Amino acid sequence: MGQFQVRRLEPREWAAIFPLIAQLRPHLDADEFLRRVRRQSHSGYELVGAFQDGRPVGVLGMRPVHTLVRGPHLHIDDIVVDEKDRKAGAGRALMDYAEADARARGMNSVFSRREAGSDRVL
Repeated sequence: MGQFQVRRLEPREWAAIFPLIAQLRPHLDADEFLRRVRRQSHSGYELVGAFQDGRPVGVLGMRPVHTLVRGPHLHIDDIVVDEKDRKAGAGRALMDYAEADARARGMNSVFSRREAGSDRVL
C-alpha cells in the first residue's frame, strides 16, 4: 500500500480534480461539475483529495446529514480512485479520513450506498 496525503480540497482546486470525477460521473462536463459542487457546498458538501507524491489519485465527496434512521452521520456521495492507481490503498485512505472526520464532528457513523458497477472506481 502506498503513502497518501489526504485533505479537504479548497474551491480553487476543484477544477483540477475533474478528470478523476469524470471517471465516476461521465455524464458531467467540467463546468456542470463545478456548478453542482458550488451549489452542494452551501449545504455542507465537501471534496477530499488523496495525493501521492503531490499528484491527485482519488477524491471523495461527503456531507453531514441527520436522519431519523441513522441520526447524525457523514454521507459519502462520491468516491473514486484514478483507474491506474486502484487497489493501492487510496480508497481506504479516503474512507479512513471520512471516518475520523465523522468522529471529530461527534457523528455516530459514515454511510455510503454502493451503486451497480461502483467496484470499477476503487
